[in-house]
Amino acid sequence: MRTEPDEPGITEESPRKDPNDFSQGSIPRAILRMAFPLICAQTLNALYNIVDRMYIGRIPGSGRDALTGLGVCFPIITLINAFTVLAGNGGAPLAAIERGAGNLHRARRIMCNSFTLLLLFSVICTALFFSIKRTVLTAFGASAVTLPYADAYLSIFLIGTPAVMVAVGMNPFINMQGFAKIGMLTVAIGALLNTLLDPLFIFAFGMGVRGAALASVISQYISAAWAMRFLTSGRTTLRLNPRDMRPDAAVIKRILSLGFSNFVMSLTESAVQLTLNSTLALFGGDLYVGVMTVVNSIRQTVMLPISGFGQAASPVIGFNYGAKQYGRVKSAVRFLMIGCFSYTTLAWAATMFAPAALIRVFNKDAELISAGVASARQYFALFFVISLQMVGQNGFVALGKAKHSIFFSFLRKGAIVIPMALLLPRIGLGVSGVFIAEPISDVLGSTACFVTFMLTQWSMLTRLERGARASTAG
Repeated sequence: MRTEPDEPGITEESPRKDPNDFSQGSIPRAILRMAFPLICAQTLNALYNIVDRMYIGRIPGSGRDALTGLGVCFPIITLINAFTVLAGNGGAPLAAIERGAGNLHRARRIMCNSFTLLLLFSVICTALFFSIKRTVLTAFGASAVTLPYADAYLSIFLIGTPAVMVAVGMNPFINMQGFAKIGMLTVAIGALLNTLLDPLFIFAFGMGVRGAALASVISQYISAAWAMRFLTSGRTTLRLNPRDMRPDAAVIKRILSLGFSNFVMSLTESAVQLTLNSTLALFGGDLYVGVMTVVNSIRQTVMLPISGFGQAASPVIGFNYGAKQYGRVKSAVRFLMIGCFSYTTLAWAATMFAPAALIRVFNKDAELISAGVASARQYFALFFVISLQMVGQNGFVALGKAKHSIFFSFLRKGAIVIPMALLLPRIGLGVSGVFIAEPISDVLGSTACFVTFMLTQWSMLTRLERGARASTAG
């Protein structure tokens, strides 16, 4: 594998055999080897918020209102995540492609500039949201009853913004180098610590929602420290170093261009949450805002395996694309397609036949469960179709096709869910219209994304594969 000559004054690490060369061996085995620790990492990462919701929902006398208050915070938390994936998920696929092509210096420069962006974004987001949090929470659907809980949680959570961005944003660079187990440990350390600290702070110390936020902040800082320790060690193929953290306009433009698709996805997700919460507050009150909080928690939980599976396929696709192994790229996409459809079908069945059991994980209030069962079935009615979106979206990102990713990220949520959620309740469907908007977007947006991917990228890969074979034969 070749390495790019260094720029003047920069010394490249000594060439070494890449322990994670995805251009060799079985494609399914390579993806599955990455997938298990990534799925575990996704699950553990979700524990930060899911465990908070589980414990908060059980606070004696105020659990339902506190859980609803936490749900009102979701749009802001999602906005913070949007800036995190803008830098992290924007840089990691590019670094994977450069690594596959043997350009280690370029790959390292991309990673280091992504880290610089994460630090910058964390300062901006912390300062901004601290200054406008109560105004925004009220606009996002907080009532006089739920605002104190939302404000108490968010005030402490924002202190951990730098740690959240570093821990979550740099983990894709650990995974894309093939160190999926290390990436899993990055998340596991913080998630397990959060699980232990939550009941201690919430109940034993009587801190309520403040305790849940404090447990998350402490845990995220520990996770960030672990990630930084690994990425500055000699164990990693690409290592963080100050000289490559200097902003490079060309590199940053590439990172932001590719990461913008995930940014738009998270940004529109925040806008969707805002729209859903405010519409439900108008048509159903705090009860249905609480139902949506639980339904979103279930969706986040069932999305974890498919998200981890997609992230496992992404570096394999990107590496082989950079290495010009186009047949292997198609094999990876095909395996991703089979895995995504199989899983989403099973997840759909669970949400259809056992919604009450899933709701009870987060809250046992009889009124919330009664309202939530019908709402959950409406929301997840066509969940299996989301597999098409996952294949197309992960495929576009892994191949560095930013414009396609941006468009389809916005289409499904921004252009379909938001208008439907605003329109359907006002034409006689009430709160049901808000939940029905999701399956409508699943069908229209996911199908459009997948069909476009097959017509453009799959056909391109087929042509390139034939050209490579002809060249070899000649």
